[in-house]
Parts: sequence; C-alpha cells; structure tokens
Amino acid sequence: MARVRYGARTGAEIAAARTAVSRLPDIWSTGVVAVWESDPDAVAAVLPPPLKPTGRPLVRVNISKVDLPGYPLGAGSFAVAAAHDGIEGWYPLVMPMTHERALVGGREVFGEPKKLGEVTVEREGLVVRAVLARHGIEFVEVRGAVSGPLPLPEPNRKTDFYFKFLPAVDGSGDGSGFDAGPVLVHCVRNEKVRKLERISGDVVLRESMYDPVADLPVRELVGITIGEKTTDQKGTVVERVDAQALLPYIHQRYDDPRQILDGPPQGSV
Repeated sequence: MARVRYGARTGAEIAAARTAVSRLPDIWSTGVVAVWESDPDAVAAVLPPPLKPTGRPLVRVNISKVDLPGYPLGAGSFAVAAAHDGIEGWYPLVMPMTHERALVGGREVFGEPKKLGEVTVEREGLVVRAVLARHGIEFVEVRGAVSGPLPLPEPNRKTDFYFKFLPAVDGSGDGSGFDAGPVLVHCVRNEKVRKLERISGDVVLRESMYDPVADLPVRELVGITIGEKTTDQKGTVVERVDAQALLPYIHQRYDDPRQILDGPPQGSV
C-alpha cells in the first residue's frame, strides 16, 4: 500500500525533523525599529498580570522582511515595555505575519499573538517606509530618511513575554474560560546585528478597530533605525497564571472575541 501521508510518522522521522530544525543556518532580516515614550497609563492598561510596567512607558514597533530561501516573509511586532520577576522585556500586542507558516509555531508553541497581515519594508536610496496593515488599514507607518550609520551593538539577549492558553471548548471550561490553566512564557532571543543605520523620521498610528494601537500615542520619539540582524529564540514556561485575572485581556488575541465560540453547527462537517 502506498504511504498514507496523514498516517503516523515514525520515531526516526520525528527525530530527523527536530534535528533539521536545530541545524538551520542564520537567517538574516532587514528591519525598521521605532521606539517611543507613550502614555504611562495606556501602557499599564494593556499589561495582564503578573506583568508590570517598567520605569519608562516605552513602545516598540519592529517591521521586517526576512530572507527565507524561496519563501520571503514579512514579519512585524508591536510591543510595550514590561517587567516580570525582576526581568525587563517586551509584551507584544500584535505580530502581523505575511504567511501562515510563520504563525503556527509562534502561536501554538510560544503563545505569540501572531495574525495574518501585510508587512512592507521599502527603501529607495535614503528614503525608507515601513508599514503594518490588516483588513486594508495601514495601522502603523514608519517613514523617514537614513541620516547615517550607527556603531554595531554587541550580540545581546532580549526577552519577550507571551501568554499561552486555549479558550474552553464549551465557553466556560472549569469556570475560568480556558480548557487548562494559562501559562506565562519567557521567550529569550539572542540577537546579532551586522548593519545598523539611523533614520530621521516619524511614526504614524492610524485608527483600526482590529488593531487599536492608536491608543498608545507617540509622546516622545526615542529613535528609529534600519538594520540587518539574525536571532535565535528559546521559550520557557515560567509560571501558571491566574485565569480569572487573564480573562479580561484575551480579546487582545482576536479581531472579534466572540469568534472563540464559533464552531460548526451540529451535524455539519
């Protein structure tokens, strides 16, 4: 009988797949990063416990194109500064990706808030424009001109915070709204930069009911850069979190929170 492709894989096949992933070469991306100080009350309002604000109400947007062989990818992240258990890092609110393949691992393994979207990074001479868009709305635009090179930073480590959870099948679960207790993930990234330039420009946040980042306005621009970097990442579950405390924030993950109760009508397939 021919191989049934939906059938079980052998242990050897599973091990080979894991080995192939662990041996991936460095993958370089070209990205625009903008950081600004925003309204401290707004930054605090989007942080689910046990995350807490840091000393500065910073917001960071990262808009990149990734040179995957035969599979170019646009990737974005809109995040606020956060701290947990003495560690400072970033809590992403939305991470647009241009391909479904980029969603699966991040969303299902790490709990990243990834969504399909449009990601643009354009450069003509010194002029740079980078955009995050979904549902036809360019909700973040970074624009400007390269004003000079910057010294390359040493390789460094950065931490992102994610909440990994599954909404309850029946809408209530054990009363918490989840099938199992949600967990907080620390995702540590080791980053190397091979090119970095300063951009003189600005950040435009546009109103979107799906991605309401305009609630985190630019009060003071810290800086904009364009650069080439590569990263690896490793996630760790650091603690189980209070389901009732997290529940008011899970709408951040969805365009319409009611969709988590969507399902096929009885008797359908």
